[in-house]
Amino acid sequence: MLALAAAFVVTGLILLSKPCARDMRLFLASLCQDLALSLLGFLAGLRLLGAVEATEAMPLMPSFKRKRAAENAEEPAAAEPSPLLDLPELAIDCILERLPPAELRNMSAVCRSMRERCRGDHLWERHMSEKWGRVLGRSARDEWRMHLASASEAGSSAGRVSGGGGKRRRWLAALSCVCPVVSWIRPRADGGSGGKSSGPVLDDSIMSWYLSMESGKFWFPAQVYNREHGHVGFMMSCYDAELSYDFHTDTFRARYPPHGRRTVVMEDGVQWDRVRAPPVDTLAHDLHASDCLHELRPGDHIEIQWRRNKEFPYGWWYGVVGHLESCDGNEHFCRCHLSDTVVLEFNQYTPGSRWRQALVNRKDHREEGNEGDGFYGGIRKLRSKDDISKWRQLWPTDILE
Repeated sequence: MLALAAAFVVTGLILLSKPCARDMRLFLASLCQDLALSLLGFLAGLRLLGAVEATEAMPLMPSFKRKRAAENAEEPAAAEPSPLLDLPELAIDCILERLPPAELRNMSAVCRSMRERCRGDHLWERHMSEKWGRVLGRSARDEWRMHLASASEAGSSAGRVSGGGGKRRRWLAALSCVCPVVSWIRPRADGGSGGKSSGPVLDDSIMSWYLSMESGKFWFPAQVYNREHGHVGFMMSCYDAELSYDFHTDTFRARYPPHGRRTVVMEDGVQWDRVRAPPVDTLAHDLHASDCLHELRPGDHIEIQWRRNKEFPYGWWYGVVGHLESCDGNEHFCRCHLSDTVVLEFNQYTPGSRWRQALVNRKDHREEGNEGDGFYGGIRKLRSKDDISKWRQLWPTDILE
């Protein structure tokens, strides 16, 4: 081994004395590391051999670490087994099903067996539905899958960047064989960045999704009624936004997409009753395909897409189907549902306002409007009493101009 080391040093000096020394530095550095590991392994073997011979004459004094391990190994034998784990499987499941989310999360940290039990999707489905079901739609689930994929990709990239950690661990393992004090050194799991965990561990479990929502780390797509704190220009409308939960105030923070010359608009303190899951999968800049025009008749409640200009995203605005001017409103003689023209009324505006009424074609409805009055898009009929009641709760106290 010593002869090999001497030959390696001589060879290195010869190579360094030539013009190609610069090109050989990286190669020699790698060889030096391999040789050092070999030497450490050789010395470790000598140390272990000497230790075996010494134990035949006199036993080694146990280290503090081994003493602690021996004490810990004796404690379970003296302690009584946990009464909870002695219960039947069905009884344990019944107990866990009755725990609130915070207690269920605490139970998952008790032991490995409890962690596997408490992370079951069947335990978290009910909690997820009860708290987040009314604000999460299919788009939020798709966004969560993309969030997981992005986090996984970022983790893989971080692993490649900190790839030297494995080599460092091999060095520490080899040195610990020669010098036991080195075994106290623990390689950092975060690659030496000094950062702490920024949130719950991400995986495809419902528990992970719930905790990410609760912590506010996950921004999910939803819709907000009367955006920007009920600004008069958005009364009786509902716009797409990305939301993050604030557990300190039990409210949401909304992030509206930029449009025109406006940058991203943020709104804090959005209450639960102003948030809903998107009722359709149509994106904010896409025209919704209207499938209810043939059945619309006076008195029906509707939502219609509207935007200020072509650069703006659509918002959903509440209205009702009205009567034609030629109709007196008598339900026994009304024939408005047979006409190709549908009258839409927005009664939150004063009579005579240009926003009070709009006409659309029943048979060939597309985006209609102009830069002055805005553009009307797709229409969806409100069939749920809860949806209609929600809009009535948001009705402004004063008629809009």
